[in-house]
Amino acid sequence: MLQLRHQFTIAHDSRREQGTLIVELRDGPHRGFGEATDSKYYQVTYPELAARLQSLAPLLADYELTSPEQLWADMAPHLAGLPFAQCALDQAAHDLYGKRLGQPLYQLWGLNPAQAPVSNYTIGIDSIAHMVAKMQEMPWPIYKIKLGTAHDLEIVRTLRQHTSAKFRVDANCAWTAEQTIAYAPELKALGVEFIEQPLPAADWAGMRQAHQHSVLPLIADESCIVEADVARCAGYFHGVNIKLTKCGGLTPARRMIAQARALGLQVMVGCMNESSVGISAIGHLAPLLDYVDMDGSLLITNDPATGVRVLPTGVAYAQAGGTGASLRLKE
Repeated sequence: MLQLRHQFTIAHDSRREQGTLIVELRDGPHRGFGEATDSKYYQVTYPELAARLQSLAPLLADYELTSPEQLWADMAPHLAGLPFAQCALDQAAHDLYGKRLGQPLYQLWGLNPAQAPVSNYTIGIDSIAHMVAKMQEMPWPIYKIKLGTAHDLEIVRTLRQHTSAKFRVDANCAWTAEQTIAYAPELKALGVEFIEQPLPAADWAGMRQAHQHSVLPLIADESCIVEADVARCAGYFHGVNIKLTKCGGLTPARRMIAQARALGLQVMVGCMNESSVGISAIGHLAPLLDYVDMDGSLLITNDPATGVRVLPTGVAYAQAGGTGASLRLKE
């Protein structure tokens, strides 16, 4: 169980701890790690994740890993309906594959790590005084501010008085199209880059209206879960936020990024409240992105792993193959 640094509250959830499952694949001296969190919002439980993945042990015992993508395809029928489990296995396969070859994923994919954007740091909903204190506790160049209250503009106005950092706001489905359009000009004046998922995921008519009239870019999150959702978001959002747990891992995420680019959409990859295992996997996609939200390991106090480090200046990659993730030794 991951312990969060602070109570983490968004428009539709609040928690102080986060259940997570870490998967390990072994091949001789090489070990690959992947992660998936549980989620009340998406009705994913830890026992379900563990049981589904453990059921694959007989299939994986003699499996010859020729590529992570092939493993994803071969295991997909057995993990249908549970992309969180697909994600954990896919991350572990990528990590193991890269470690075998002694190359980090970004190198295997031909990416330049210097092109990785700086991650934002998330400020969850709280009293305004506590939100200011959280921000001051972690000086950062970009903050993502969770909104969905009766005083959202007051929150952003007050936080702006305490920092010159860039802002992004995430309403997590809490607004209407009219609110989004009305709030956008002042948010833009307050230094907000974009608005993430302002409307409920099913309100496509409202999103079309907001997309047409908002002076700020709108980024899909809850409206963009799996590969088929990317094309649907075109004309309703200016960009998409892809989350590995929700789409099924690095394999489909890379396809989603390519599809979004072909449609002229901006691309972001986000995280859950997860450890450095999951964050390390996200880090290798970062050079492909416009924006990245990979602060999950910064929001917890008992990270069980090491790997990619998230810094105010950018992404620091581990000197190891694969994702670079490694579990800490228990004392």
